[in-house]
Amino acid sequence: MARTVVVTGSTSGIGLAIAAAFAGKGDNLVINGFGKPEEIKAIVARLESISKAGVIHHPADMTRPAEIADLIETAAKTFGTVDVLVNNAGIQHVEKIEDFPIDKWDQIIAINLSSAFLTMRSTIPLMKAKKHGRIINIASAHALVASPFKSAYVAAKHGILGLTKTAALELAESGVTVNAICPGYVLTPLVEKQIPDTARARGMTEEQVKTEVILKAQPTHEFVKAEEIGALALYLASDDARQVTGTHISIDGGWTAA
Repeated sequence: MARTVVVTGSTSGIGLAIAAAFAGKGDNLVINGFGKPEEIKAIVARLESISKAGVIHHPADMTRPAEIADLIETAAKTFGTVDVLVNNAGIQHVEKIEDFPIDKWDQIIAINLSSAFLTMRSTIPLMKAKKHGRIINIASAHALVASPFKSAYVAAKHGILGLTKTAALELAESGVTVNAICPGYVLTPLVEKQIPDTARARGMTEEQVKTEVILKAQPTHEFVKAEEIGALALYLASDDARQVTGTHISIDGGWTAA
């Protein structure tokens, strides 16, 4: 029987790869994120062709609590319930703390942390009613270790782990598991766009930027593939993972092993 899966921030990058992984299992999908109408229409059509189930897009702004509540309400009204919630939406801003714009801090905390609390707040009653559910929060290696100039992002991702653990304890006897995935660097469109600019700015080749700048933290010196994160999400959503809860799984090429 098809599950209903909600993935925030899923019109590109990691979120879209996770949505595609669940589509491959024939699940109903509610995707969310920004994009041109024709691009979103094409994404929905592609996911529908993979899943042969229902796929809808909800445009909720992850800084607006009422829109986030409507995202979950729409998913439940359309497909009957929410079986799997994947909190993936996130943004980044790089600046030293004393110059970090306050509005950027607020925006990053809202999108990267508070939105996960708000989706969970709306979804948990649905899952409790069924005595089954899976909540998967996409954190980061930066949920475990820090980097300079990323104060808001690191704070939010550390917060995601605290939220994950707390929810797992609250739901431990309800049939609902709550876990976090902590990826290292993934070659998403967002990262790819930065490589040529960084190469010019530093007087390096694009390959040098990848290995000496971006992948310096990852001992394997290889990018994590978005599809690998999708595969890990499928495992955490499976029956085999019913005793995996309140924890994080790193997929970071050894970054956090040191």
